[in-house]
Formats: sequence, structure tokens, C-alpha cells
Amino acid sequence: MNVHRLFSDAGDRPVRYALSGAGGGFARTLLAQTRLIPRLSPAVLCDVDPARLRALCLELGYADEELQSCATAAEVAGANDAGRIALVADGTLLVAGEWDVLVEATGDPAGGCSMARDALTADRHVAMVSKEVDSVAGLHLAELARARGVVYTPAGGDQPANLIGLVTWAEALGLEIVAVGKSTEYDLVLDPATETVTQLDTTVPAPGLAALLDLGDDVRATLEARARTVAALPTGATADYCEMAVVADNTGFAPDTERLHYPVLRIAELADAYALREDGGVLSAPGAVDVFTALRLPGEASFAGGVFVVVRTGDAETWRTLAQKGHVLSRDGRYAALYLPYHLMGVETPMTLFSAVLHHRTSGGTTPRSTAVLAGRASRDLPAGAPLTMGGHHHDVEGVRAVLLRAEDAPDRVAPLYLAAGATVRRDVPAGELLTLDDLEGPDAGLLSAWEARTSGEPA
Repeated sequence: MNVHRLFSDAGDRPVRYALSGAGGGFARTLLAQTRLIPRLSPAVLCDVDPARLRALCLELGYADEELQSCATAAEVAGANDAGRIALVADGTLLVAGEWDVLVEATGDPAGGCSMARDALTADRHVAMVSKEVDSVAGLHLAELARARGVVYTPAGGDQPANLIGLVTWAEALGLEIVAVGKSTEYDLVLDPATETVTQLDTTVPAPGLAALLDLGDDVRATLEARARTVAALPTGATADYCEMAVVADNTGFAPDTERLHYPVLRIAELADAYALREDGGVLSAPGAVDVFTALRLPGEASFAGGVFVVVRTGDAETWRTLAQKGHVLSRDGRYAALYLPYHLMGVETPMTLFSAVLHHRTSGGTTPRSTAVLAGRASRDLPAGAPLTMGGHHHDVEGVRAVLLRAEDAPDRVAPLYLAAGATVRRDVPAGELLTLDDLEGPDAGLLSAWEARTSGEPA
């Protein structure tokens, strides 16, 4: 496909966007890339720290005279009319600007949901970066967008949209998909000389891991041994479960187990690991969504938080030819792994914005539906009155462990994890118990109504 021709039917029509969470890392990558794309421009930028936001824009090369700090709707409108970028601290001011699509990147479940709803009801498109919002309110917001004749979409450059794209590409080619997923954010890098393994900035002893670089005859036994060897490192980031919840609702693929498998794998092993159990792999049934941790040696290429699909092979000669070209096949030739070993954050997001605004097309699923629920189990006894505080790099909820449930297996009153965030516990909840709606005191009203609309099947 010639991408230059993809949007040529729209001529030179410019696209303007609003950006919430504009001082964050994802936002920076989009703002930086925007400066290289003549037909794309920011109109309103929102962040809780306007001074930091202005400093970021100046650092990226935006001129000081292009930027105007605004505290009222009239000031926002005036700034845009004068061709300036409005900087605001109050998300309710976003809709006062002149723009086509909101890029919601706060990571704030309640605030992000409110800003997205305001944009959609003002007949603007929404590109959702905040997976925390999407995991609770995504289906409701998608339905609201359809009712208003606008687009609600995951944002390209983040793993959910990238994986949805890879899945639908494989489906369009008629490939029989067995599993889909992504790698964890950070690889495990093994140094055989010191018998240590490093994940980002943490290094731990890993005696015996070098001897496990080959899967051997018993794949599951090798994977279990690897897991024991690196058990000192954390497994199962909340963000991973959240992203896979979004993918599940947009593709129909569901978790094979509520804590996901998280096998420690070399890239060439994906097709062997994500085979059915009767073929030596980890899956109890086809149609799974999962996450793996990439294992590599120093100097080897990273999977870099990329995405994959594992498919059944068809014509044996076709796939032997592909294997000769370096494609990843299982050792028995029954499965193959196809993957994109990258996600480029806001560098890729402009493609989603052009698609939404110029073609009114979402990067999400064709028929999104409730497939999985991002829920939470108490990781310790939670006393009545305990706050459920969200924080940290992965937006963990204190005292709660993320789990991904199949929708058909989820209790009727189960609480989505990011509805619980910010609420307090109404009763004593023993360790290991799922949080339910009845356990929450003071959840955000907007998020709750979005969740109830999803679970009741009512239209937006």
C-alpha cells in the first residue's frame, strides 16, 4: 500500500487536534512528530502543570508567540481564532477550541472518561491513549460515538491499536489465528558470563538460565524452569492486563487464564510456546490473548514491546519456503508467529488521527463487544474504609492485583479495576477475593454509568 495515496482523496485538508495529558511522555512523542507533518497541528493542549507544558513546547521548537495560556472558554476560542495554540489546565475548556479530534492521554480513568465524553457530545472524534479509560468505558464511548456520527478509536503507536491492526490484517488474509498478544515492556537480558539477568535497571542472579536457552523436548517444563530462575523479577504489570482487555473487546480473543501465561521466550520460540497443549504448547484452547517476556542476549535485537499473532500453517510447502526465509515456525511446522517488534507511541499516532478525521474510520475493532473484564483481586486483606489508590509507572491500584477474566466467567457485579481506583472499600475484603461493585464506596459517577451501560447492553 502506498501510504501517500491513502489520504490523497482529502486533498490538503488540515487536521487539528486537542491533547489532554499533554505534559506526559506519550504526548511529547506526538507533539515532536507533529512538527514534521505540515497538515497536522495542535490547537489546544491540556495539562495540570501549564508551566511545564509551555517549557516542553518551547523545548520541542514551538515558538513562544504560538502559545497562549488560557483560563476561560473565550480565551481558548480567541487563541485558536488568532492561529495560536491554547494551553489550559482545565479539561472542561478543551471543547471551546477549534479542532477535529481529541487525543486523550492523561491515564486518569475518571478525568479521561469525562473529557472523552465531552468531546464526543460536541461531535468531535476521540483517539484514546488512556487504556485505563478504555478498559472501563471504551464500549460505552464507542457506542456514543456511533450515535453522534463521529469516531472513537484506540491510538496507533500504542500496543492495543497496533495489535488490532495486526490481527485484522491476518484475518483479512484468511489466516487461522490461535493466539495474539504482546511482549512485556522490558526484555530480560541474560549475561551468560556472569549468570545474571537484567530487566531495565535491575540485575539479579540467574544461575542455570544459560542452560535453558534451548526449549528442549518438553516446552512447558523448560518454561516453568525459566520462570523459577527469574522469579526475583516482577511479572505481570497492571498495564499489560489493561492493554489486553482493550484488545479482547476489539477482537474477540479472550484470556486463556486470568493471570495470563507470561512465558519467558526467545522470539524464535513464539510459535512453539503458543501452540495448543496437545501440541506441546501452553494454550488450553485457541483464540487466546496473552503476554510474554522476551529473553535475549546482550547485543541481540529487542522485541521492544511489540505485538504478535500465532497462526496455524496451511500448505506445508508454502510454510517451508517461508521458514527458509527466516520466518518463525514451530518445530513441528504446525504453527507460525508473525510479529511487529516495535511500538512507536505518538510517532505513529498521526495515522490514526488522519484516518478518523479524513475517512471517519476507527483503528479499533469492527464490532467491539464485551469479551474480557479487567478486574482486581485483593492482594492482601483490605479493611473497610481503605482507599484504593492508583499510582506508579504502571498505574497499579494499591492492595489489588490485576486479573483478566473472560466476560462469560465474570460475576455479575464484578468491579472493573479502574472503576475501583479512587474509591474506598465499603467492607472488609479478604485477600484473594474479587472486588465487586458492592465493595466500592464513592466510585466516579461518570465511569460507573459508562460501565453500567456496557454491562446492561443499553445504548449510549
